[in-house]
Amino acid sequence: MSKYLWLLLIAVIGYLLGSVSTGILYSRSLGRDIRTEGSKNAGATNMTRVHGLGRGLLTFLGDCAKGVLAALIGKWLGGQLGACVGGTCAALGHMWPVFFGFKGGKGVATCIGVGLVTYPPFGAAALAAGVAVMLISKYVSLGSMMGLLTFGVCVAVRYGLWPVGLWGLALAALVFWKHRGNIQRLIHGTENKIGKKA
Repeated sequence: MSKYLWLLLIAVIGYLLGSVSTGILYSRSLGRDIRTEGSKNAGATNMTRVHGLGRGLLTFLGDCAKGVLAALIGKWLGGQLGACVGGTCAALGHMWPVFFGFKGGKGVATCIGVGLVTYPPFGAAALAAGVAVMLISKYVSLGSMMGLLTFGVCVAVRYGLWPVGLWGLALAALVFWKHRGNIQRLIHGTENKIGKKA
């Protein structure tokens, strides 16, 4: 099979893995649908606000694991390029899951998982920066965006803008796009802080 067919296979596997939404499945096991509660987002932050910290953390770990697994499979089948392709498609699947009407989460945890596999030091830096900004600002959304921006900038500085740096910044741009509503609320001072219930 040609290199491009392998990459296509990796992309499909990554997208389907990403489309398995931890938050939606977990909330359905509780007889509810997280997309109808709180901010109506399927990610860990909304799960935490609606169902508590423990369930929110489990959702984060599940979503992160999707990115890790997709990137590892991609790396096994197609090297570093395969890891980036598989991981990116997992993030896209999480954001727009085929199994759940293309209505998913914002991709932060999945992108962190991808970063931890593709460029581990920078993935860890993204996680640390995100947590630090969250704790200082009390805004999960701000920490999420700054974490992914840290990853993109670090990769671009270390490996150059083309092609790896552009890929890392594109991941951050996707997360910023999914947070565009949060950005508006941050600007207007109406964004919910950590600890505020849905």
